Amino acid sequence: MSSLPHSISRVLAAAAIGALVLTGCKKKSDPITQAGRAEKQAGIDIPGIEEVKAIAEEGFIYGLPIVMNYAVMCEYAVDKNSGQFKAPFNTIFNEARVFTYKDTAVITPNSDTPYSLLWLDLRTEPMVLSVPAVGKDRYYSVQLTDGNTYNYGYIGSRSTGNDSGDYLIAGPGWKGEKPSGIKQVFQSSTPFAITIFRTQLLNPEDMTNVIKVQAGYKVQPLSAFLNQPAPAAAPKVDFVPATTAGIKDNFFEYLDAALEFVPATPEAKEIRVKLERIGVGPGKTFSFRDLSLEHKAAVLLGLKQGEDKVKKYLDNGMKDINGWQVGSLFGDAAFYNGDWLKRAAAAQGGIYGNDGIEAMYPMTRVTATGEPLDASKHNFTLTFPAGQFPPVNAFWSVTMYDGKTQLLIENPINRYLINSPMLPGMKLNPDGSLTLYIQKDNPGPEKESNWLPAPNGPVFLVMRLYWPKTEAPSILPPGEGSWKPPGITKAE
Repeated sequence: MSSLPHSISRVLAAAAIGALVLTGCKKKSDPITQAGRAEKQAGIDIPGIEEVKAIAEEGFIYGLPIVMNYAVMCEYAVDKNSGQFKAPFNTIFNEARVFTYKDTAVITPNSDTPYSLLWLDLRTEPMVLSVPAVGKDRYYSVQLTDGNTYNYGYIGSRSTGNDSGDYLIAGPGWKGEKPSGIKQVFQSSTPFAITIFRTQLLNPEDMTNVIKVQAGYKVQPLSAFLNQPAPAAAPKVDFVPATTAGIKDNFFEYLDAALEFVPATPEAKEIRVKLERIGVGPGKTFSFRDLSLEHKAAVLLGLKQGEDKVKKYLDNGMKDINGWQVGSLFGDAAFYNGDWLKRAAAAQGGIYGNDGIEAMYPMTRVTATGEPLDASKHNFTLTFPAGQFPPVNAFWSVTMYDGKTQLLIENPINRYLINSPMLPGMKLNPDGSLTLYIQKDNPGPEKESNWLPAPNGPVFLVMRLYWPKTEAPSILPPGEGSWKPPGITKAE
């Protein structure tokens, strides 16, 4: 999903120049000025330009995952005309396919497993999620992620096994006891939360079996599960419209809207107070258009500096192993512990990623020697030595993305990744190693089975290790494990 991948330098320069020319010009409707007046009445100093810039920077880093999630929610569950709409709240949407280049709402999408998606509205009462018995040879996972992008729980092969079961999902205010027949209770920190089902596709002919598994995923209100009268419905929400494409131009407007549905957790209270100082938060109506030129320049500078910090963290915040960035960026509230930069980097790298114990995501834009991966200039190869495939309990894959957009690549053979279930149809080298050909042009019939089509430009590669093994060799602990991803080399 897009955050701020495109440069804002031209807008920034124009606003900054205008601010220098008209310094001191303040609009009466300026939301920052209005917030300052309210603070002044309470005996608090009005934030100066430098403080506004600092808050905008920190607010971007804190708010990026929240805004990205809000925009996806609007496209998937609210706006039926978004082009990406899946289903209304509390309704499971099953994809009987894997994602392709046509799916653009979420950046760095997984194309390994058909998705089922469920946006939960937990305001009225908890919901009961039921899963069927799934064959032992098939990996599946149900990832519970809230509006803070915290992964607050898992159901599935690794976490709860492949047996059937009923699980209760509650919102932030629920304080009930676990009902009879419920295996486990999970609690979201926000009233609206996404649930992501991943069901392994063993091969293209396996889709009918995946569909049968998906048909067994069920959701119902707790009252229906208990055969009790339903409580009064929560009021209808008129969500502020948001699109993933609009994040760049409407960041704080979207954050302002999203925070209405993100209760302030203890670790977030400090930044939430700061955001209120620039007119962002529940009950506010932030409008960038209404800012004075100097406030516009300060906000844009803060956004740009925040964006740069997130990019730097993604480039350098994890361990470099043979050119791959290896680390664990996803988890629950305790995992982040208020580290907003790590959380923002996780969302920018690929929102809705799994905890490290569920899946690891080595990612790279460079060769083993640090040269940029640009398929318009060179061909590349990735070779797994014999017997040294990624060590997993489920399966592994290597997925190709456009280095500029982080979206899947349209290509003549409709191949977006190479994964371990494809190994029987691939050609091994005489020594038992496996070489993948990473290039924009078809390498020919002798090598096509091992071809990973690349864009005509920068390349972004993500390796996925589902349910990584914990015993050696292992990629765990993240960045410190005994198994190392092999580096990419420039083809001769």
